[in-house]
Amino acid sequence: MSTAHAGPGDYSRVPNPEQALKYAIRHIAGERVEIIEGVITPVSPSWAHESAVDLIREQIGPRMRALGLRAGSGNLDLPGTENFYVPDLAVVPAALAKTEGALLPDQTVLVVEVTSPSNGDTDRTAKRRRYAQYGAPLYLLVDRQERVCTLFSQPGRLGYTLVEGPRPFGVPVRLPAPFGLDLDTAEF
Repeated sequence: MSTAHAGPGDYSRVPNPEQALKYAIRHIAGERVEIIEGVITPVSPSWAHESAVDLIREQIGPRMRALGLRAGSGNLDLPGTENFYVPDLAVVPAALAKTEGALLPDQTVLVVEVTSPSNGDTDRTAKRRRYAQYGAPLYLLVDRQERVCTLFSQPGRLGYTLVEGPRPFGVPVRLPAPFGLDLDTAEF
């Protein structure tokens, strides 16, 4: 029976809208996009934005490798919502970095988002709330418009319960275990 001829209330062959939306964005040719609260949003960071991400990657790189972790901007799915994120940087166990599909926020060790003029509010509010709800243990927000960094930890259903910052650029941000290092923010 095709869905066009399904009787009233027969949704057995109708695709799940969340799954269909997430499938569709992974198949957009030539574009990286994410879904934020149901809105398809292209990902096109500036050089200044990418520079901040690169500075973080350089600083945490040696410690990350010693811990058997890898960093990238792979997809993070938030099942049960119309959200599918492409973080600026996510640190995950090396074995998970070989995954072809999306990971879940609770499979990360650290998620970093760097604001841009077009997405600052999203990174400050919606993503912060969702990363906490889905168990991302550490969320570092590098707010280039406000020129501050904030580290969120101890996630829960209502948000993060521990907030370090905001710290002005130039003031180090302590990344707790498993990193145990101070992040230099002077060049952000």
